[in-house]
Amino acid sequence: MQTILSIAIDALAFGMVLFIICIGLSLTMGLMRVVNLAHGAFAMIAGYIASYAARDLGLGYAVAIFLAIIGTIIISIPLERFLYRRIYGSPELTQVLMTIGITFCVIGITNYFFGPTLKTIPLPQALSQPVDVGFRTIAAHRLFVIACGAVVAGGLWYLIERTSFGIKLRATVDNAAMSDALGVRTQVVYAISFAIAIGLAALGGVVGAEFLPIEPYYALRYMVTFLVVVSVGGAGSIPGAVIACLLLGFIDTTGRYLMPEFGNFFFYAAVILIVCLFPRGFLGRAQ
Repeated sequence: MQTILSIAIDALAFGMVLFIICIGLSLTMGLMRVVNLAHGAFAMIAGYIASYAARDLGLGYAVAIFLAIIGTIIISIPLERFLYRRIYGSPELTQVLMTIGITFCVIGITNYFFGPTLKTIPLPQALSQPVDVGFRTIAAHRLFVIACGAVVAGGLWYLIERTSFGIKLRATVDNAAMSDALGVRTQVVYAISFAIAIGLAALGGVVGAEFLPIEPYYALRYMVTFLVVVSVGGAGSIPGAVIACLLLGFIDTTGRYLMPEFGNFFFYAAVILIVCLFPRGFLGRAQ
């Protein structure tokens, strides 16, 4: 029973880390129609900023998260303005080549300035201690990650489905020319959406560093993982992303607990099966 509970808690926390990072990629792929393979690079950049703020500057964990999100978004602004904006509406191959080029550039720069070592982000005492829930103790950081995932899911759903910005975003996706003619500043909508996606990647990169360690090849190591999670859930679908992340997180965690010698086998075997049964993902829309 203790093993089952441990698997469940770790799987839920790992699934929420995947969700926080991947929902931004799902947003860019499903709503903005941009295949951003450099998405993981922004999560990695945030991890480095948070590590520097917490370890070298001695700032608190919350401040480190805030600086990581703001810093990563600031770094992404010129990239969106001068690079990404050129590939909105371009063929997918063009987007893939552009964004994978950005990924390798970020990896090279990171490796040159910071070296190949792992970067840690010290947790505050409140998150590093176990929490007694009555029948057992649970790592506080796991609960924190789960709470972050729930807040992100609810907040993003409300933003897209219940606000004027969400209406403008969905209108821009459906018909950018008509939206522009009606007075919607489509370039601003895309820029804000891109910033939100990058901010979520940054948040996930920091709070998920215990699960996905920060190192120079982070963006390349987890690129396929992030991409297949979005594909399984259905690009642009928040409920689909939640289902995909929790299911794949449970399968991967269970496999690593019970048969660690198989590595990622069960994760990708599940992906193959799901894609065969649901070609557009669980809740994907026809393009």
